[in-house]
Amino acid sequence: MPTDLGPTDTKNEDLRSLRIDHSLRDGGGEPPAWSRRFILGGIAVVVLLGIVTLAYRVLASDAPEVEVARAVAEGSDVAGSTVLSASGYIVAHHKISVNSKVTGRVAWIGVEKGDKVKEGQVLVRLEDQEFRAQYEQARGAVASAKARLLENQHGSRPEEIQQADHNLSEARATAMNDKITLDRTRDLAAQGVMSKQNLDDATAKYNASQQRMNSLEQAFRLAQLGPRSEEVERARGDLLQAEGQMAYAKAQLDATVIRAPVSGTILERTAEKGELVTAQFASGAEGGPRGSVVALADLEDIQVELDIAQDDFAKLSPKQEGIVTLDAFKDRSYKGEIAEMSPEANRQKATVQVKVQILKPDSYLRPEMNATVQFKATAGDEKTVAPKQTYVFVPTAALRDKDGKKFLLLAFNGKALRREVRVQGQRSGGYLVDSLVGGESVITVAPADLQDGQKIRIKGQS
Repeated sequence: MPTDLGPTDTKNEDLRSLRIDHSLRDGGGEPPAWSRRFILGGIAVVVLLGIVTLAYRVLASDAPEVEVARAVAEGSDVAGSTVLSASGYIVAHHKISVNSKVTGRVAWIGVEKGDKVKEGQVLVRLEDQEFRAQYEQARGAVASAKARLLENQHGSRPEEIQQADHNLSEARATAMNDKITLDRTRDLAAQGVMSKQNLDDATAKYNASQQRMNSLEQAFRLAQLGPRSEEVERARGDLLQAEGQMAYAKAQLDATVIRAPVSGTILERTAEKGELVTAQFASGAEGGPRGSVVALADLEDIQVELDIAQDDFAKLSPKQEGIVTLDAFKDRSYKGEIAEMSPEANRQKATVQVKVQILKPDSYLRPEMNATVQFKATAGDEKTVAPKQTYVFVPTAALRDKDGKKFLLLAFNGKALRREVRVQGQRSGGYLVDSLVGGESVITVAPADLQDGQKIRIKGQS
């Protein structure tokens, strides 16, 4: 008969129903075989993946590491008539370093970098006390030499001739008196009245008077004749020498005022007040004498200096037109034409220097700016120029040259692929080339012995 169960019995029955019946396991309590196979297979797969990863890393470590850059496609020109594009730098056609002709200390400097000056404008003044004293001394020497020449040219004054005549008359009178005294003494000595000593004294006095009279006669004649022609010429030579020394001293004094040789703009100010400047023994040491005071140039006369590859030089001709654009101001362009083509090539760089004159410059242009010139086709070449082409810009480090052929190394699917190209133009920091479409990864830094088809690792990528 069924019996009624209490609350406690009911709970015990529920607990027994939750127990696991271990008798149901196969093999007397062991896990099923399929579960063991599943666990062992998973362990094997994990081990295999680890081995593959390790082998890949070991093998990949043999591949050289490279750096890459993205090739960028861009149009070769706007109007479709460009035969060559090249990059260079803006330079002043004539840059002048203003030096000092004399050694002196700067007393005043009146310009700053960027100031516009006119020809003849005072730029710098040097201390001039010593040079002024030398000039005054030279002026005095000229005045003295000039007076001496005039004296020789005019001869003796009438007063001097008259004085010489009076001196001669006096000497003649004295000589005549001495002659009378001598005759009287001779007679008295013959009579025994006067001694022989008195006779000798009278004779000597007469002879001296005679000599003085003869000397004054010569002086009187010379006073009448005036100076010799040789003396006049010597005085004239002394005057010329003195005038030359004065002119030199004046030039030295004037050189203490340094003026602008041409109209232009001050590019550099290399000296300051109190510094020593010279053109003879300039020193680069701190506190040493400076070789120049300022540098200036006419910024209305500026050019673009280009290094054209010898392969492209044949595309250019004298006076060929070009459009100049600046890296600093992309929206501005200027007309230019070839003003100079170097008669000599650069053997190391395999280039020829070309200078393009900017026809209408403005204040945006500054020396040493990066500039690009797109050369237009001449009248005879316009029919052969393609309407427009798209080239690809690559960095300078990406372009390689071997046996006269230019090529690039591309990074593709973990390998280096060689691609020969032709340079179509220059840009700041690189070249425009053909044979690419843009977007390729070009190798810029790699071992020198990297070969076509060799496996590579890109820096920064696993």
